[in-house]
Amino acid sequence: MRAIWQDTVLAESDDTIVVEGNHYFPATALRREYFRDSDRHSVCPWKGTASYYDVAVGDHLNPAAAWYYPEPKDAARAVAGRVAFWKGVQVVD
Repeated sequence: MRAIWQDTVLAESDDTIVVEGNHYFPATALRREYFRDSDRHSVCPWKGTASYYDVAVGDHLNPAAAWYYPEPKDAARAVAGRVAFWKGVQVVD
């Protein structure tokens, strides 16, 4: 699977898991040069508190386009160490 935005591969892995329709990539699959820490957070009742990355490609910025759970709840431990995408990031096979 590949996560693509602005014609740029942000992450690539054969080891994604799908939770609620979202592919979660291993954090090691990210091309880190395109990611910046964000101060955004959200809470999922069964997964826990999500943190976000802004995605930056060239002069283009996609705020909070990737998320992860630094300390997922037990029910969501499968997403530990993984990152998912939205906001126009395409995930393709």
